Amino acid sequence: MDLLINKLPPNYKPTHTVPDSKMYEILGEKGIREMVSQHYNLLIDSEIKYMFPPWGYGLEQAKERSADFFVQKLGGPDYFNQNRGEPKLSQRHSYFKITPEARIIWLECYRVVLLDLEMSESIIIKFWDYLHDFSNWMVNTNSPQQELFSISKE
Repeated sequence: MDLLINKLPPNYKPTHTVPDSKMYEILGEKGIREMVSQHYNLLIDSEIKYMFPPWGYGLEQAKERSADFFVQKLGGPDYFNQNRGEPKLSQRHSYFKITPEARIIWLECYRVVLLDLEMSESIIIKFWDYLHDFSNWMVNTNSPQQELFSISKE
C-alpha cells in the first residue's frame, strides 16, 4: 500500500476530507488511543521531538488530547469538545512553528503506524488522505524551528 506524502505547494489551500468512521468501528476507542500513542512514541524519537513533551505526564496529556480528537473525528464520543471546546487546531497549534518539513516528519510517523494496522486498505487510505489534508492546515511557518521542550529528567 502506498501512503504518499506530497510536498506542500506555495499558497496551497487544503481541502476538507473526512475520515471513514469504519475505522472507529473496527479499532474502537482503545485501538484509536493505541494508534495515537504509537504515533507519539515515534514523534518523541524524531527530528521534531522538541515540539512534544519528552516523557511523563505532559506526554500522556498530549496523547490523550490527540486521541480524544481522533476518537471524536472518527465518530466516537465527543471527548475533545467536552474537555477542550471546539477543536480550532490551527489556533491551538499557533504557538508551535510548524514548517513543511515538520509536517512531513509528522506524516512519516503516522505512515509507520498505519501500515502496521490490520484493516482494509481503503479505510487506511481514507484516514491517510484525511491526515494528509489535516497536516496541510497545520503548517504555519517556513522559518527555522526553536527548541520548545528542554526538560531534564533529573
